[in-house]
Formats: sequence, C-alpha cells, structure tokens
Amino acid sequence: MAFDRVADDYDRMRGGIERGREAAARLVADLTPGPVLEVGTGTGIVAAGLSELGHRVYGVDLSPQMLSRAHSRLGGRVAVADAQSLPFPDGAFANVVFVHVLHLVADMPTALREAVRVLTPDGRLLAAHGDPAADPDELVAVLDRLGELHPPRPDTPERLDAAARKAGLLLVGHDFAPDYERATSPRQLLESLERRLPPFLWNVDDDTWARVVEPALAELRALPDQDRPRPQQWRVHHSVYRKP
Repeated sequence: MAFDRVADDYDRMRGGIERGREAAARLVADLTPGPVLEVGTGTGIVAAGLSELGHRVYGVDLSPQMLSRAHSRLGGRVAVADAQSLPFPDGAFANVVFVHVLHLVADMPTALREAVRVLTPDGRLLAAHGDPAADPDELVAVLDRLGELHPPRPDTPERLDAAARKAGLLLVGHDFAPDYERATSPRQLLESLERRLPPFLWNVDDDTWARVVEPALAELRALPDQDRPRPQQWRVHHSVYRKP
C-alpha cells in the first residue's frame, strides 16, 4: 500500500493536527446532526478535529499504517476498508466526508454510490476536492513547474457534480474559498519532493525525474533563507450534497 511508506512523515509534512482542525472548522457548519464517516481518513487529523467539535466520527482507509495513527486519535472507530465497498449497513451515517481523497480512489462514481448507500435519508455528503490554489510565490512557482506530472483529476467541480447527480445526490452548495494556511520553508518542500512524499511523484520514471523534477529541485536549492517558512493560504473547492 503506497501510503504505508509515507505514514511516518505524513503529519509532519502536511501540517499535522492543526491543519486537521482547520479543515474540520471549515466543514462543521455543513454537517447535519448524527454520526460522521470520513472516507480516506488517513492519520485521522480531520476526524479528530471534528471529534473535538463534538461529533462522533468514524474513519476508514486502505492503509493500515496510516490507520494506526488514526487509531490513537479515534480509538476503535477506524477500519481498513475500500471506499468502493464500505463495511457498514445501509443508512448508518448522517454524514459522509471526503477530504482531498476523491482523486485517489480507483472509481469515484462507485465510491459516491457507496457513500449514498450508507447515508440516512436527508444525510449530507461533504467533499474537499479538486486542485487547491495559493497566491503566487517562489514555492508555488516550483510546484507549478511540476504540474505536468499530475494525472487528470476526476474530482473537478464539474465532474464531481455529474457523478453525484448520477449517484442520486442533490447539490446543496459549492465554493472555492480559503481552507488552510501553511508556512513551508524551501528546505521542507525540498525534503518532501526528494523523498517522493506527494502521490503524483510515486511512479515518476528516471527520465522524467531528470527532465522535470531535478530542475525544480535545483530551483528550490538556490532559494535564499532555506529555513525561513513562507506563509501561504490555500483555497480549496468544497461541495455539499444531500441524499433525498
């Protein structure tokens, strides 16, 4: 499992529990009363943030190593499971949440149909999805150079809306708004890229690495103040759907 190999570094390189709390604060207003399932919970930082805000949250993920971290935050309310085959009865949850995970599932329409199955009538599906964006700076410029390595995303607003309609969901609302802040230094970003922590780098071949990634790494190494964090505010697509 690919995420198993990055589990030890995931929280440190992705903002940890503070980022999870920020994401939870962004989601909480759209939840309806009742239990919450986070699909693709990873290390459980968003689920833990929602739990701190008074919600009973369960989490599933394909990576046992990531879930071992989530277990420390959620206890026994986690399970190894595929988004396309959830181990829960029909109508078990009032809310299903996907946070930056729909582009990683093998079949997004199937995952949405499964989410609808486990939702109660009038339940909510919340998704943070699509490509995030931040104002241009020297680190964002480096990431933009790597854009050609990103596979086409199934979770653009248009594609998600179409798949959600086919799954029987009704759109409640959508926005593209500030979601989280991150202060990353050139050295931190360099370490993340060199270790291939972002999923889009996992299967890059040697020739492509030399042609595309190495120039970006060289640009990072040349930046001044290698250990000075560059504050960034990232905007994210958020969509909310309702099961009739």
